[in-house]
Amino acid sequence: MTFQHVCVLGSTGSIGENTLDVISRHPEMMSVYALSAHSRIERLAEQAHATGAKVVIVPTDSARVRFIQAWSAANPMPEIRVGEQALADTAADTAVTTVMAAIVGAAGLPSALAAAKAGKRVLLANKEALVAAGGLFMQTVRENGAELLPIDSEHNAIFQCLPHTDRATAPTTPAKGVRRLLLTASGGPFRTMALDMLSGVTPDQACAHPNWSMGRKISVDSATMLNKGLEVIEAHWLFAMPVSRIQVVIHPQSMVHSMVEYEDGSILAQLGQPDMRTPIAYGLGFPERINSGVGLLALTALGRLDFEEPNLERFPCLRLSFDALKTSQAACVALNAANEIAVDCFLKHQIRYTEIACVIEDSLGRIAGMPATGLDSLDDVLALDAHTRRIATEFCLLRR
Repeated sequence: MTFQHVCVLGSTGSIGENTLDVISRHPEMMSVYALSAHSRIERLAEQAHATGAKVVIVPTDSARVRFIQAWSAANPMPEIRVGEQALADTAADTAVTTVMAAIVGAAGLPSALAAAKAGKRVLLANKEALVAAGGLFMQTVRENGAELLPIDSEHNAIFQCLPHTDRATAPTTPAKGVRRLLLTASGGPFRTMALDMLSGVTPDQACAHPNWSMGRKISVDSATMLNKGLEVIEAHWLFAMPVSRIQVVIHPQSMVHSMVEYEDGSILAQLGQPDMRTPIAYGLGFPERINSGVGLLALTALGRLDFEEPNLERFPCLRLSFDALKTSQAACVALNAANEIAVDCFLKHQIRYTEIACVIEDSLGRIAGMPATGLDSLDDVLALDAHTRRIATEFCLLRR
């Protein structure tokens, strides 16, 4: 395996922290070249000191000052780059071989696209790169010979269960012999809650995921299953799979991370502990398997594995996600943008939990007249994203 110089975009989040843990276990195979953070600047300084990063990227000049003030190490301070363009420039830096794209939200799209355009190995943990710009992103991967490895546990599991490959490409047709992709979902903290109680759910309740440790925004998305809807859209682009051949299955134990059904009736599943270091290690080590630091899965202690169909009355955001994918790329952009606004308002106690779906549905309805084609450039995508955010914000203001 060629030695990897890794750029971790979003290094202070949960994916970033887990990525650095895996990298630290393999100093003979990889090292950290660059790190970025948005708000946890002091933690970024700690990470840069521990890893010997050559470059850090911060959002503003004031964050740059904070980083300098936090730097107490005797070793030389890394180069500090500032702003959104610096993220994209660093992702495309000739010194970088591998980019972990783990910036949450639409903010991570330009840098992930820059990494693909530069032909890097892209470890994709940012959903929005495919949800908002799937066609554009996959075309960029193909045209520039980039490697694309999904880091979401579900897509990583599907990738592992597909026919063997030693090259992570961007397919244009489904893998031969595959009938369906089966994405598993835990069902979140409200899987069995009475429907009439959902309107009273608090942000803290929504963020208390039963199986995974995640950030607050992603935890809310998991509770509403909008997160799973975004993964359906991702799977469509990653594996060139029609929406009619993608199914979501609730699996409360979160041990089966996803499955692939073949034409002969066989189903291949990937099992493991609910620990993101497993898919991260798979992406960093591909096509080899490397130690992730994750403990063994005690199959005899599991007792049982349960599966059930999702209730779309309980999870209207999942229904809206399927509808958006069937409609157009523009609808997918709007779905994601409206959800980001709605979740932010919910976490600030400005709307109810059950109103998240209302914000999304209203936004989708108001952009319904837009053409199903287009969005051929990053500027087009970002313009629609900004337009939808304004619509969603106005709707949330009216609900207060």
